[in-house]
Amino acid sequence: MTIERIVLAFAGVAILISLGLAHYVDINWLWFTAFVGFNLLQSAFTGFCPLAIVLKKIGRESGAAF
Repeated sequence: MTIERIVLAFAGVAILISLGLAHYVDINWLWFTAFVGFNLLQSAFTGFCPLAIVLKKIGRESGAAF
């Protein structure tokens, strides 16, 4: 799996988990959903993604985006 696919999969899982937590535990978990969405948006414009940096350092294969 390339870094791009891992980042997208991680973001999708984080959003789904935080939506579930917001529904069943506390509505404030939606702030985490907003944080993940904001990171995806700024990454699209700047190319900077903290998770991609970590994945590069542990030796994952990079694709075209990162």
